[in-house]
Amino acid sequence: METQFFLVDKLILVSYFLAVILFGSYFRKRSNTSEGFMIAQGRLPSWAVGLSILGTFVSSITFLAYPGQGYNFNWDVFMFSLTLPIAAIVATLYFIPLYRTRVNVSAYEYLEQRFGGWARIYGSISFMLGSLARIGMILFLVSLVLHHLTGWSYSTIIIVTGIGVIFYTVLGGIEAVVWTDVIQVIILFGGAIISIIILCLGMPEGPGQIFAIASEHHKFSLGSWKLDLVAPTAWVVVLYGIVENLRNFGVDQNYVQRYQTTPSIKDASRSVWMAALAYIPISAVFLFIGTALYAYYSVHPAELPAHLQGELMGDKIFPFFIATQFPPGLRGLLIAAIFAAAMSSIDSSLNCVYPHITRLLQEVCEQGCRRQTKHQDA
Repeated sequence: METQFFLVDKLILVSYFLAVILFGSYFRKRSNTSEGFMIAQGRLPSWAVGLSILGTFVSSITFLAYPGQGYNFNWDVFMFSLTLPIAAIVATLYFIPLYRTRVNVSAYEYLEQRFGGWARIYGSISFMLGSLARIGMILFLVSLVLHHLTGWSYSTIIIVTGIGVIFYTVLGGIEAVVWTDVIQVIILFGGAIISIIILCLGMPEGPGQIFAIASEHHKFSLGSWKLDLVAPTAWVVVLYGIVENLRNFGVDQNYVQRYQTTPSIKDASRSVWMAALAYIPISAVFLFIGTALYAYYSVHPAELPAHLQGELMGDKIFPFFIATQFPPGLRGLLIAAIFAAAMSSIDSSLNCVYPHITRLLQEVCEQGCRRQTKHQDA
């Protein structure tokens, strides 16, 4: 039964992966120009772009780290989510009008306008290196989860996932990225809701027992409110959230490029607000999963193996719960949701790296041609 069960889940996961690649490749005819590939000629609806920005926020890291945080500690990271509206206000008043009127695609074009070509090159290279490191980290994390759930090797998961995402992002451009993100965000959120339902049904005394156990152990706490900037207090999380979210909306190419994909500044502002407001309940859902997992294994301690009973093992608890408590088919859907979170973050980063690579290669070629011309004239 276990082998047959795993076969069903693997088939669901593989089918989802292939379906996303084919769906993303469908947009290849609309991305055969530079404008179509990079900004979809500014024709995408604000709600779709908003969900795509949300997909950039919610990666496989969130899918695993937030439940782990809720299981190990409390809800102090929720303060990070509450700072998003502050960053959204600044983005709609300043960043979006600036980029829509002063630059075409890249956020770092503005650096060139202000400080010269060296600033744009430095910013572009830094962004590309950071994006590639982030892609590698996400691929590695999702391989850890899928390896334990499917038995496939780490290298196979990383290589196949990377090639698949590269394939449809190269063919379909930003439009493929946005519309696949829409699907993947829906699957991701649906998987989280299914997890909560199964957790609530698994409590002997009903869902109220989750809140009783969590309240007894202060799992809903938002952290310490002491005015201490050294310890990880709520104030530190708030300050970090404001700075990090301003960086995301202000200079991160993943967001700046999406500002150009909507028909107007007003539509771009709507997409930012949609992502900022939607992330608050979604982050709460994932934190609640961790809290519910703590309550579940408090009343079912025998179901938790010894190697997961140590401190700070929350990041591994959710994948273990999926592997052991979900029925056939639903387990495959949840694995697909984790996979969707990873793909949504990877395709966004890849698509935003392409314009910078193209621009740098173009400049290298032009520089080489100029040198060759000078040499021939001499």
